[in-house]
Amino acid sequence: MTTQPTPTAPATDAGSPPTASAAPAATAPYAPEPAPRLAWAELAPEVYKAMVRLDAAARRGVDPTLLELVKIRASQLNHCAFCLDMHTKDALAAGESVERIVQLGAWEESRHFYTEKELAAIELTEAVTVLTDGFVPDEVYERAARHFEEADLVQLIASITMINAWNRFAVTCRMVPGHYRPGGHK
Repeated sequence: MTTQPTPTAPATDAGSPPTASAAPAATAPYAPEPAPRLAWAELAPEVYKAMVRLDAAARRGVDPTLLELVKIRASQLNHCAFCLDMHTKDALAAGESVERIVQLGAWEESRHFYTEKELAAIELTEAVTVLTDGFVPDEVYERAARHFEEADLVQLIASITMINAWNRFAVTCRMVPGHYRPGGHK
């Protein structure tokens, strides 16, 4: 996640709601688009640039498909609509299936959509994202460690940490979803 939207009319691609003029006459209009609270990347450009560099370092060597699944799942847990918009669009553009993206919200009941390695990464994502017990359970960590070499596991943990940081900026600043174009943050 490395772009901020500009306050313009919603995009009209397949992933966005139609504008009022494109909506059927008998349908109620969509809710108005909120304004973002802060343009944090403009107000703290050095922080933003550092986040971009750290994000690039974190994702180095992480499978891009797995990375998008991790980013989507963390963003679901953090209720980050901006990042959900971005990462579902990027995942779809990269060839990820709609089914696998939709089922991420209920992955424990939809395990058959994912590989064991993906499941371990998704479970680790949840444990790192929702630290309600104050730690990542040993069994979750050990499951992930069975599927990733130590260096790869560190990169995965770094990627999970980064999407959580992006989520927190986006949610707090109320970044507006719907304007992102696939590949726009690379």
